[in-house]
Amino acid sequence: MTAKIEISRVLDAPRDLVYAAWTEPKHFTHWWGAPLDTISMDVRPGGEWRATIVVDEQTQVPFAGVYREIEPNERLVYTLLDLSGREAAEGQGEGPEVVTVSFADAEGGTKLTFVQEGNLPADEVPRATEGWGFFFDALEEYLKKAK
Repeated sequence: MTAKIEISRVLDAPRDLVYAAWTEPKHFTHWWGAPLDTISMDVRPGGEWRATIVVDEQTQVPFAGVYREIEPNERLVYTLLDLSGREAAEGQGEGPEVVTVSFADAEGGTKLTFVQEGNLPADEVPRATEGWGFFFDALEEYLKKAK
């Protein structure tokens, strides 16, 4: 059984900066938890992305995916694969998860709408939702400094 995660937040930053935080390694490194030298982003349909989160010396979590749709400052659709976890061990199971991120002008900044769906067992949704919450908290903090 698969499930999906849906999260919306209004971020106190202009839409082009919020979009850049998702598509430019120099911004992405500050909130994703991946050192700049582990991030590559070929932001175009069919382009690949990679980033490795470094928790500590013993814990590194590599992620990768492929961009499916790009509408600058409006929408990103990409696949998400945890190369260290269940998907890698199971040969990707039913395939990678798909993430859709939408950006819209909102009172006070930019409304970010995030949806993750696909190969995500329902029992993993609470943990994954909490993890994305930490990412978005870090994104908010970074955007306050970057504006």
